[in-house]
Amino acid sequence: MGLFGRDKSQMITADQALPGRPTALRVPTEHVVNGHRIQPPFPDGLQTAVFGMGCFWGAERIFWQTPEVYSTAVGYAGGFTDNPTYEETCSGLTGHTEVVLVVFDPAQVSYETLLKLFWEAHDPTQGMRQGNDRGTQYRSAIYYTDDAQRELAETTAKNYGGALAASRYGEITTEIAPLTHFYYAEDYHQQYLAKVPDGYCGIGGTGVCLSDRSGIELPPA
Repeated sequence: MGLFGRDKSQMITADQALPGRPTALRVPTEHVVNGHRIQPPFPDGLQTAVFGMGCFWGAERIFWQTPEVYSTAVGYAGGFTDNPTYEETCSGLTGHTEVVLVVFDPAQVSYETLLKLFWEAHDPTQGMRQGNDRGTQYRSAIYYTDDAQRELAETTAKNYGGALAASRYGEITTEIAPLTHFYYAEDYHQQYLAKVPDGYCGIGGTGVCLSDRSGIELPPA
């Protein structure tokens, strides 16, 4: 079976990936909801977080509606292809998953709060799918930018895994890995559900809450 007839729920290897392109896709610089920048440079003191939760349209809306989040953008991460298109990512031949970039001021909203939103807003036990959306591009993922984010991601994963097990869910399949590159998705995907309010959104949580079992402060989402 050729690559284009392969099972899209199976992760590819680097030597199987599409080559991509050297030039980034053209995207706007401003967020259509709040007018803030979605591309660097960002104001001093801001940090970024990158999460994969299934279809990135609904995931992005969750975070731009979060008070004190500076801006959001959707894109691709975790794979091999440089500057992939949406169609290439959906083919399963880039290794990327759909992600949301969250730009935030840690003095106003903590990374722990963002993690709580991440865990509770989707089902992190589904492997290479999220609901009816199937394929490696829909896998759950946290791509951390430093050791502090890694430690918090791993700690909350352990805690939430325990809460899910107590509610008879399976093991967490979320990929937790360093962010190597965030590639912005095409213009029409950015803040899509603000442009198309009745557009598709398949994101949905388990109903299980993340509680603090480690001394980490996790305010209500």
